[in-house]
Amino acid sequence: MAAPTPRTPTTAGEGPMSYAIFQLARAHRALAAAMLREMDLHPGQELLLMHLLDRDGQTQSELLESLEVDHSTISKSLRRMQEAGLVVREPAVHDRRVMVVHLTDKGRSMREPLAAMWRALEETSAQNLSPQQAEAFVRTAYVIADAINSRGLNGQERGQSK
Repeated sequence: MAAPTPRTPTTAGEGPMSYAIFQLARAHRALAAAMLREMDLHPGQELLLMHLLDRDGQTQSELLESLEVDHSTISKSLRRMQEAGLVVREPAVHDRRVMVVHLTDKGRSMREPLAAMWRALEETSAQNLSPQQAEAFVRTAYVIADAINSRGLNGQERGQSK
């Protein structure tokens, strides 16, 4: 299949791969957000639910570490999810300052709808790719993510001093 010819701003020509990643991420996020809206979820809440479905009763700090987002993002998402009846937060027995997050029955019931959403998103995303192309894309995407994540602040590589 021939690659489509995108309308790329001339300045983005300095980073064609980066611009393609940006366009891909934007399109993927928009489709996922539309699918999540149908389930009355906000983007990011599905990730919290999936982590809790794998291991219920995590602390907010554990969820922060797993998702690699800031504290205010987790707090806002969990507050909305609690208001929607998906989770409950309660102080830990060992330390009342630590909040533990548990799924409600409604939250646990989201497993299959979330799995179906990810299957549909995967099918749409890979519909014009061979299985080999899809597998190569996944490997390549993780290599790129690792390269980006290995960079420190101000573009410095981790482990190097300024």
